[in-house]
Amino acid sequence: MGEQWGKCRLAAVPFGTGKSVFERNSRMLPEAAVRLITSSDFFQGISSADAAGVVALTKAVNYAPGQTIFSSGDESKSLFLVAEGRVKLSVITEDGRELSLAHAAPGEVFGEIASLDGQPRTTDATALTQAVLLSLPKADLLRLVASSPRLSSAIISFLCKRLRATDHKLEAIALHSIEVRLARFLLATAQTQYGDSLNSRADLSLDMSQGELGLLIGASRPKVNAALVALEEDGAIAKNQGKIICNIIHLKRCAGLEAVEDV
Repeated sequence: MGEQWGKCRLAAVPFGTGKSVFERNSRMLPEAAVRLITSSDFFQGISSADAAGVVALTKAVNYAPGQTIFSSGDESKSLFLVAEGRVKLSVITEDGRELSLAHAAPGEVFGEIASLDGQPRTTDATALTQAVLLSLPKADLLRLVASSPRLSSAIISFLCKRLRATDHKLEAIALHSIEVRLARFLLATAQTQYGDSLNSRADLSLDMSQGELGLLIGASRPKVNAALVALEEDGAIAKNQGKIICNIIHLKRCAGLEAVEDV
C-alpha cells in the first residue's frame, strides 16, 4: 500500500490522453515516468502508486543543447530528474576555467542540494543534448521529505553516495595518473549502465566529446586522447563504431583495482 505523505498523499493518478504534461513534452508514456522515478536512487523504495503521485506533482520541461537550466548562485525552485538527454553540472574558476563536476543521465537527479537546504545553487546546469526533465517544485519535495521517513532515509543514502563519489574523484585527481583516472571513470560508467549484469565486457556509448570527458576527469583533451590510446594499446579498451568496448578485467588492472571483486 502506498505511504501517505502528509498533504501530498501519493496515490495512483489517472493519465488521460493529451492531459499529461509529461506526454505532451516527451516521447515517454506516463508509465515510463513512473518506472523512471522508482528506478532513481533518490526515490529508492518508493512504490509504483506513490511514484505516480510524484509524477502528478512534476512538470516536464524541454531544453535545447547548450541551454542553461540554472546558474550557480540562483535561487532553487525545483529538483530535476532527467527523463531524456544529458545535463552537465559544472563550476567556473576565478580565472575563467570550467570544471565539469558530473553529468546527469536519464534516471538521475540533480539540483538536490539547494532544493533541500534552501541555499543558492552551487553549480551551473547546462543541457549537453536535447533534454527532457521532470521538475519537482521545492515546496512539494520538502513536504514529501517531512512526511515520509522512508523517503528521508533514501535521500540520506543518496547524498552519502554522492559525497563518497566526490571524495573518490578528488583523490583520483590528486594521486593518480590520467590513465588510472580514465580507467576508473570507464569502470564506474560501465557499472552504472550495466548494474548487476556487468561481467567481463561492457560496450559503452559515452555521448560526449574528448574535451568534455577531459573536464570530468581533470585533464586536457590531448591528454585524454593519449590516455585512450594507452588503454587501447594495453588491451583494456577497443573502439568500434563510436563505442568503447571495455575489457573489464584489464581495465581493473589499469585502474589499480585488480583485487576488487566488484567495480
